This record gives sequence, C-alpha cells and structure tokens, in this order.
Amino acid sequence: MRIAGARVWVTGASSGIGAALARELADRGAAVAISARSTEKLRAVAGGRMHVEPVDVTDRAATVAAAANVRAALGGLDLAVLNAGTWSRFHVDHWDSQAFADHLQTNLMGTVHALEGVVPTMLEQGRGQIVGTASVAGYRGLPGAEAYGSTKAALLHLFEALRGSLGPRGIVVQTVSPGFVRTPMTDRNTFPMPFLISPEAAARAIADGIAKDKAEIVFPLPMMLVMKVARLVPVRAWTAATAAMTRRGLRRGS
Repeated sequence: MRIAGARVWVTGASSGIGAALARELADRGAAVAISARSTEKLRAVAGGRMHVEPVDVTDRAATVAAAANVRAALGGLDLAVLNAGTWSRFHVDHWDSQAFADHLQTNLMGTVHALEGVVPTMLEQGRGQIVGTASVAGYRGLPGAEAYGSTKAALLHLFEALRGSLGPRGIVVQTVSPGFVRTPMTDRNTFPMPFLISPEAAARAIADGIAKDKAEIVFPLPMMLVMKVARLVPVRAWTAATAAMTRRGLRRGS
C-alpha cells in the first residue's frame, strides 16, 4: 500500500498505539479519521489535522454508522485499522465471568462490528486493506491473561481466516501482534515486561508493515522470536513453565 494519499480509519485511537499510529500515518501523508469513546482525547490526538468520529465499538449500530460517516468525511476508505481494545488481569481465585464478557465485547465484538462497517463496501469496490490488532498474548495461554488472551487468540484466528476469504476478492488483511508497548493499559501491569517499547516505535513498525502488505506484523523482534518459538513448545512443557510462573507469583503474594 502507498500510505501517502491513502484514506485511513483508525479505531482505538485516543491513546497508546492507536494514537501514535494515527499520527505516524498522518505524518506519512495519509488522510486519517480516528475513533474511540472520548471526543476530547480524540481531538487532542487529531491536532486539527484528522477527522474525529467518536464511537463506542461495543455498540454495533453506532459502529456501522461511524464507518459510513468516515467514508463520507474522507471521500472513501482505503485502509481500516481496527485497534480498539481493553485489558485487565484475570484472577482465578476471584472468578469474574463479567471480565470475560467485557473483553469479548470490546476486543472481539468491537472488531466484528467495525468489520461489518467496512467489509461490504470494500467487497463492492473490489479493493481495500484491513489491519487488525491482536497480540502475542494470543499465541499461548498465560496465567492472568485468561480473559484478554482468549479474545486475542480469537482475533488471530479471525484475521487468518479473513485473509483466505477476502484476499481473492481484492482485500488485503493484516494482523498486528504487538509485544509489550508502553501504553495506559500496560502501565497497570505489575509483572516484568521484557523488550518494552514506546508507542511511537510500535507505530513505525506497524506503518512499515502496512506499506509492505505484510500478512503478520509482530514486534519487537526479540519478542517475536520468543513467542514464535513458544508456539512450538510441547503442551506438557508449556504447562510446567506457566505453573512455575504462578508459583513464583504466589510466593511474592501477587
């Protein structure tokens, strides 16, 4: 994709990776529309150079309508970056089914609602590009990520399936799987975060991957290598490793 001149919609753009990516794409010459729940935060990110389209992606009808408004504002849509998401640590000793529902509604169904807003028009056009934000946390099960990781694993499956179904119809589908990025979400973490990078570095990696039409955009490189290898670890060995993590946490009282 040629980013300069492209018409782009970024969801989850009020902070973190989404905000940094919106700025990066605008700096590279794209016409950008941004969405999230907070109008005030979106305006601060936009700085007067992006279209602001507030929406709560858990609301299906509102999200589909927002996609239509973005197309009207930009004169069409070439690229949709579906980045809206939430994270909270899960505690098995205080089981909370609502935590799963909240993650599902934002991370998975929020993405599905946005897809409903962009896929039909892209199919009619016979072209377009969709970038979905998953996570390396979706590669394998991790203690504390039962709710979050489940939705990210579902997104990995969803975008892989869409690559096969939409690719022959002229639509490029890419999956972004970040490692640890310094954002308001990760600022709440109390566990070690190896290879932590800035949102700006993440945005550059994503924009470069978009420009190259990479099927998977995984970063930073050390985290990508660790998690790719993790996929190959036998189940028994992975369970032993994650159980050891849990025992260390219990000894620390976390």
